[in-house]
Amino acid sequence: MSPSRGWSIDFSGPRRTATGALATALVLAGALAPASVAASAYDPTSDVNSMALTTLYSGAQAWWAAGYTGKGVDVALIDSGVAPVNGLSAPGKVVYGPDLSLESQAPNLTNLDTFGHGTFMAGLIAGRDDGVAAPYAAASATNYVGMAPDARIVSLKVATADGGTDVSQVIAAIDWVVQHKNDNGMNIRVLNLSYGTNSTQWFGVDPLAYAVEQAWNAGIVVVAAAGNSGFQSKGSSPALANPAFDKRIIAVGASDSSGTAAILDDTVPDFSAQAKTGSARAPDFVAPGVHLQGLRVANSYIDNEAGRTLIDDRFMRGSGTSESAAITSGAVALLLDRWPNATPDQIKNALRVAAVDLPLCGSSRRMGSGELQLAAILAGPLGVAPPYTQGASNGTGTLEGARGSDHLTRDGVVLQGEKDIFGKGFDSAAMAALEGAGNSWSGGTWNGSVWTGNS
Repeated sequence: MSPSRGWSIDFSGPRRTATGALATALVLAGALAPASVAASAYDPTSDVNSMALTTLYSGAQAWWAAGYTGKGVDVALIDSGVAPVNGLSAPGKVVYGPDLSLESQAPNLTNLDTFGHGTFMAGLIAGRDDGVAAPYAAASATNYVGMAPDARIVSLKVATADGGTDVSQVIAAIDWVVQHKNDNGMNIRVLNLSYGTNSTQWFGVDPLAYAVEQAWNAGIVVVAAAGNSGFQSKGSSPALANPAFDKRIIAVGASDSSGTAAILDDTVPDFSAQAKTGSARAPDFVAPGVHLQGLRVANSYIDNEAGRTLIDDRFMRGSGTSESAAITSGAVALLLDRWPNATPDQIKNALRVAAVDLPLCGSSRRMGSGELQLAAILAGPLGVAPPYTQGASNGTGTLEGARGSDHLTRDGVVLQGEKDIFGKGFDSAAMAALEGAGNSWSGGTWNGSVWTGNS
């Protein structure tokens, strides 16, 4: 399989990159893990990057104390699946949508996270250890609690054990979320995409960008990782990843706590993607994304490669804009618990306005409007969002352009050109028309092939 842009794993030695074409942004910086944490029993109260302290300084705990925990909000997670580990194993915590990955035909692997990324993200968004009950802020810090502990995860698996996926699978998954957002008691209001490609075309024609805009128009707040490409100076180089480069949705960069709970000394790590120029698309804001405590999946690809990032038998560390997007998706679930009728534009505007400027960052190209801070939003009112002036996209670009340099290879054959994972021809204009009408899926069929059971 061909190398991917993302989900890279940084060690003290040479860089190793997970193969495949899934996701943008998991940097497991083992060489940078605090030695005091790695060498002794883990104490979340002394680790500013633990979820206990991340939820505190981001303001999430203030929302919990006010009674807003994400209850009634479903967060769609298009990723590598979710494993039923403690924190995500309570009855009803995870709803499994269709498995659209290449592992879907193996009954022992269907919906399960063999890569380890989706479970990590799900924990950040809505994890809650078994037996932990509200008030969550009063729970012991040794319990693992995500940003929105009463939100529910709707998992759509698109990646295999090495992170491999194709953009056609991700588009199909987004379309499924839009069509089924209220089926069988679901209330999908948030879509997390810790995923990205280096598209070669304008977002206004890109098929992946068009798909996320249809989700946004359907009332779903789309949160995408900005990407781990850092600053790209060349005119033809990617800046923000696809679909984060679409100005309609929420694009999240990463912030680094600098080892303290204070906000004003936070920085933006070099890996976090940023605008090339002052007028170009920058992240809307940044959110915690360095050395975060997350849930392990034993013997998954990432778990086996993690090395010094392992904390103990349950936890490991992860860095990247993947994590930042997940933190933000959990935050969005809190706001939607408070204001269930809010529009995606209102949620985006509230988060942008409340973000705190980082003096040490020095540039809105890197941090957008600042770092995610939730406490000031709680009192309300939510306010009216400014009008979106970029115009609607049309999705008539190419699938190959949406892939950029990310290509899936199977049995020596590279998937490229205008065809999906099944080899079916992909007519972007025809697909855009179906997506615009909200019916690109017919039962279990998408783009002329049966992808899953009737749904």
